[in-house]
Amino acid sequence: MKQPLNSRPIIGVLAQESRKDNQPTDRFSYLPACYVKYLEAAGARVVPVRLNLSEEEYTKIFNSINGLVLPGGASNLLASHYSRASSFFFNSALRAKDASDYFPILGSCLGFQQLTVLIAKENLLTLTDTTAVALPLKLTPMGHSSRLFQSFPKDVLRSLTEENICPHFHKWSLTTESFNRNPRLQEFYKVLSTNHDGKQEFISTIEAYRYPIYGLQWHPEKSPFEWIDKPGMIHSTAAIRVSFYSGSFFVSEARKSNHRFPSQEEEERALIYNFSPVFNGMKSIFIQNYYFD
Repeated sequence: MKQPLNSRPIIGVLAQESRKDNQPTDRFSYLPACYVKYLEAAGARVVPVRLNLSEEEYTKIFNSINGLVLPGGASNLLASHYSRASSFFFNSALRAKDASDYFPILGSCLGFQQLTVLIAKENLLTLTDTTAVALPLKLTPMGHSSRLFQSFPKDVLRSLTEENICPHFHKWSLTTESFNRNPRLQEFYKVLSTNHDGKQEFISTIEAYRYPIYGLQWHPEKSPFEWIDKPGMIHSTAAIRVSFYSGSFFVSEARKSNHRFPSQEEEERALIYNFSPVFNGMKSIFIQNYYFD
């Protein structure tokens, strides 16, 4: 008998190391508030997943939440607290799915890149001219039949593929050439979309063949919630709808997970509601962040 969907999904968002060049604080780690709003707007609650915890603590979190988002930012993809925690949850999610236990993961920008490194076992990224630009997605045949994009209404999908509404804020990309040269990546991920910076074609959306693992090199969470005045920051109705349907898809994936906290008290202590976001100013790439010791 099919298990009923979880009507109260809770999704973790991984923090990352603070950087002195762009953080107005000396706190150890941060989490962009736009990811919290993105998930809440689609019907989930959020738990911040802090860095530098023990495997025992991460195991307890994994068994309590219904999915994980690996957010954008800047961290070492091979040797950082962010990469270590990502690896733990990624491998736990694969083992869970093999045991018929559903746990989805979504990687955005840096998170997308981390998902490729975890499979390729090396950093294959290339510098591209994509630091502040909005582009349409060029869907592949597998993109049209994918779990992710099949959930989009036809008019939203048309906007996604015809209008410059997908924000890109990254210096590094996985080129199509690099992807095609790596058998591990080809066996694990479907390429759902590509883009071009004028010189190189790069991968912009992926999903795993056998696992609920999804990667977006672009930023659907920025359009409704980030307001720095830069090219690529798009607030059109079409962009907002793309943001909502991408978030709604991932929350629908989290509803398939029946992980839960051992008690109501532990659940309440873990939720993001216990923390207050900090306003970083209108010139910040992240208008609001949560900060953690």
